[in-house]
Amino acid sequence: MASRRDGGSDRRQTIWLWRAVDDEGEVLDLLVQRRRDARAAAKLMRKLLKKQGFAPETLVTDRLRSYRAAKTQLGLSARHEQGLRQNNRAENSHLPVRRRERKMQRFKSPGSAQRFLSIHAVVHNSFNVQRHLVSRNTLRALRGEAFQNWQAATAA
Repeated sequence: MASRRDGGSDRRQTIWLWRAVDDEGEVLDLLVQRRRDARAAAKLMRKLLKKQGFAPETLVTDRLRSYRAAKTQLGLSARHEQGLRQNNRAENSHLPVRRRERKMQRFKSPGSAQRFLSIHAVVHNSFNVQRHLVSRNTLRALRGEAFQNWQAATAA
């Protein structure tokens, strides 16, 4: 979630960050919306289905009813798990964004937030390795490879 000042007034407008994360913590997609309703949830799910090319077996969300309404609207047959601490992987993937948002003193517009966060997710996915699943030498090799890819992408 982010907020921004609306026009010249002191009123802050809340914008919501919708984020889809896979079971390994990799960010699949994200969407910045002004509303947190079934239409916004359906938009994210349609975008994910189009990008991934297949429907998931399981959806894990918080207890917001919009997810259930969007799932029904799209006709998904995936198992839907909701509940306390079940969506921790998605919540934990928000932490670097929240840290960055504090340093930037909030985003100025939903468009700038969407642009920044889309690029941030790709970079984070490149460097994010599940450390507990690999040995230290393998981790060094994977991070070295990610850094070489990063240098090649930024030098061009």
